[in-house]
Amino acid sequence: MRKVLMGFAFLWPGMLSAQEVVIAALGDSLTQGYGLVAQEGFVPQLQSWLDTQGAQVRLINAGVSGDTTAGGLSRAAWTLTPDVDAMILALGGNDLLRGLDPDVSRANLDGILKVAAEADVEVLLVGMQAPGNFGPQYKASFDAIYPELAKSYDTLLAPSFFAGISATNDPIEARAFMQADGIHPNAEGVAKIVAALGPEVLALVARAQE
Repeated sequence: MRKVLMGFAFLWPGMLSAQEVVIAALGDSLTQGYGLVAQEGFVPQLQSWLDTQGAQVRLINAGVSGDTTAGGLSRAAWTLTPDVDAMILALGGNDLLRGLDPDVSRANLDGILKVAAEADVEVLLVGMQAPGNFGPQYKASFDAIYPELAKSYDTLLAPSFFAGISATNDPIEARAFMQADGIHPNAEGVAKIVAALGPEVLALVARAQE
């Protein structure tokens, strides 16, 4: 709706500054809130954080457990409905768990960003880093996907989904903030992730309101 109203903004000065920004969080189980009660998941905790900042934002949880970048691409177009102004794109973790070719992951993320560009949707791209067990070449190829695509599409970039838990991606440092599976954050871990990503989301909101 914000996009439709922009053409008539001159009739109602200041209207756009108060217009709610709708953000779709397109992701996998990390976004969906796997293993947590509803209010402890990533999207509800981020919504609460944004509310405390006074941001006029409504988040849509478009996280699907087990989704790869290919799954995200398959549903990007119908997720970005006309009322969606911005997107948090946080996919790639399941590609890593399956050891998928980084070139395939890159192509899928590129496709999602193209859909967003065509829909005039601002994007915060949230990075993932490959573990070292796939070898240095795989890690270098995968880790480069996010900053390079962010530059190509002029999107905002959060280098790592887990930065709030461990700036160095140290599994020992992060252990206290993870569920028993060692993959998904617990409620306290989500809170730390939200605190780190929150300012980036506020920057996304500002872009969507321009």
